[in-house]
Amino acid sequence: MAWIRYPIYFIGITIVTLALTQMELASPGSLKLHVLVDERDVFGTSEYSPVEIIQVIILGACGVIMGWVAKYCPTQRPIAFLFGGSALVFLIRELDYFLDRFVIDNLWQVLVAVFGSLVIAYTYRHRRRLRIALARIWPSPGLTFLFCGAVILFSFVRLVGHAPLWESILGDAYQRVIKLALEEFIELIGYFLWMVGTIEYAFQARAIAYRDPQPAARRRRDKRRHDSERNF
Repeated sequence: MAWIRYPIYFIGITIVTLALTQMELASPGSLKLHVLVDERDVFGTSEYSPVEIIQVIILGACGVIMGWVAKYCPTQRPIAFLFGGSALVFLIRELDYFLDRFVIDNLWQVLVAVFGSLVIAYTYRHRRRLRIALARIWPSPGLTFLFCGAVILFSFVRLVGHAPLWESILGDAYQRVIKLALEEFIELIGYFLWMVGTIEYAFQARAIAYRDPQPAARRRRDKRRHDSERNF
């Protein structure tokens, strides 16, 4: 029931955010938003931060949920594949530091190009089924949340988290960790919205799949039943 789920979303996001902020307040530097991995490292990294780890967990969960929708809700498979594939691409992008450092340099770029191309090709090939799936589920609270998350991740955070902007605002007081903290927390709320949208979309897709699995067959069955009753 939606009226129960939404307070749960609110409470869950509040608890996670409160835990992250209190962690930093109780032990400054515990969020690890500016870690120097070696002496040659000048800029530092935030990849070891709990904020980044939560983002990766959210993306993994979204991918799993969309995989479930693709398997058990065939009419919504094109949409589920599109957003599930996008979650996978985002996940690879979030793991770029570790892929470059511990596997092969620039491997993440190759993986993003491969999986991104597969998603685009699948979406284009099944564009008619995609339109039908959208028509069946729209208006959709889940897709609205997914759209809001995408606006934050693709547009807002890229513009507001741009280093030259904060260099201009802070001037000589500029510190890169400030820019990183702002950028990562904005990304986190974008991923929270993405997760809420994924869950709500899955509930709606399941309702559609179980409500009218075969509308054409049902119409034929009702017609045969009506004809048989008329014969009597």
